[in-house]
Amino acid sequence: MQSVTEKLKGMALCLAIAAIAWACGTQVEVVGGPVFGILFGMLLAVALRGRDTATLQPGVKFTSKYVLQAAVVFLGFGLNLSQIAKVGVTSLPIIASTIATSLIVAFVMCRVLKVPGKIATLIGVGSSICGGSAIAATAPVIHANDEDVAQAISVIFLFNVVAALIFPTLGGMLGLTNEGFGLFAGTAVNDTSSVTAAAAAWDGMHPGANTLDAATIVKLTRTLAIIPITLVLAVWQMRADRRAGGEGGNTFSLRRAFPAFVGLFVLASVATTVFALPAAVTAPLKTLSKFLIVMAMSAIGLNTDIVKLVRSGGKPIALGACCWVAIALVSLGGQRVLGIW
Repeated sequence: MQSVTEKLKGMALCLAIAAIAWACGTQVEVVGGPVFGILFGMLLAVALRGRDTATLQPGVKFTSKYVLQAAVVFLGFGLNLSQIAKVGVTSLPIIASTIATSLIVAFVMCRVLKVPGKIATLIGVGSSICGGSAIAATAPVIHANDEDVAQAISVIFLFNVVAALIFPTLGGMLGLTNEGFGLFAGTAVNDTSSVTAAAAAWDGMHPGANTLDAATIVKLTRTLAIIPITLVLAVWQMRADRRAGGEGGNTFSLRRAFPAFVGLFVLASVATTVFALPAAVTAPLKTLSKFLIVMAMSAIGLNTDIVKLVRSGGKPIALGACCWVAIALVSLGGQRVLGIW
C-alpha cells in the first residue's frame, strides 16, 4: 500500500492543472472545466514524454480513480428527489425514451462500426444521461481505462458544443414553445453546462422565456438515471467477470457488483431530500463535486496518449453522432406525440 506522501506529487500536479482548467471553464462554459482538464493533461503528458515521471504516477492514478469516485458521491448532494419529482415528472416519458434510444443506438453501432465495447458504453451513457458525470460514474463500474474515458469525454464535448450553438436557432425554426425548448434542451443536450448554455441563449433570443430553470430541472431528472444504469452495468460486469473466471469465481454477489461509491451517491441524494438540506449546504458540495471531476479528468489526460486518441477517434465520433441525432429526433417526436410542440 503506497503512503500518502508517495501520492502527493501526482495529486498536486493534478490539482494545479485542475485549477487552471476550472478557471478556463468558467470563462468558456460551453467547453467546460472537464474538457480543459483532459486537454491540458494530455498536452502536459506530451511535454513530459521521455522524462522520469515515476514519482508522479501513484498520485495521478489515485486521482483518476478515487477522486473521480468522490466527485460522484458529492454529485448526489445536488439532487433533491422531491423537487425533481414535482417538476420533472412530466418529462419522464421523453427522458426514458431518449435514454433507451441512446443505449440501443450505441449497442447497435458498436457492432456495426466495431467500436470497443467500453468506449461505446461510455458514449451511450454520456449521451443519454448527463455527459461527463455519467461517464465518471460508469467508468469504474465497467473497468474502463483512462484512454476509454478520454475518448468518450472528447466525443461528448464535440456534440455539446454543436448542440449549444445550433439548438436555439433550430428550436426557433421549428416553432418550439418556451416549454418545448426547455424540454428539448434538457433531454437532447448531453452535459449540464451545455444545457444551461443552450437554454440561456434561447432566453436571450426570447425575452421573458425563462427556459433555463425548466431545462435544468429536466437535466437533473435525467441525472437520476445514473442510479439504475450503474446498477444494471455493475451486475452485467460482475457476470462478465464470472464468465471470464475473474474475481468471485462462480458466485454472484450484488455487494461486490454494486460499487460503494454509487451507494454513497444514492445516500447523498436521499439525505438532501429527507433533511431538506438548504442551498447554503448543498451548493458548496455541488461545486466541490464539479471541481473534483475536473481534477480527475486532468489525471486522465495525463494518462492518455493524445496521438493514439486522435488516430482512433473517427469511429467513436460517428457512434456519438448517431446517438446525438437519435436523441434529438426522439425528444422532438415525443413532444409532438404528447402535444407539447
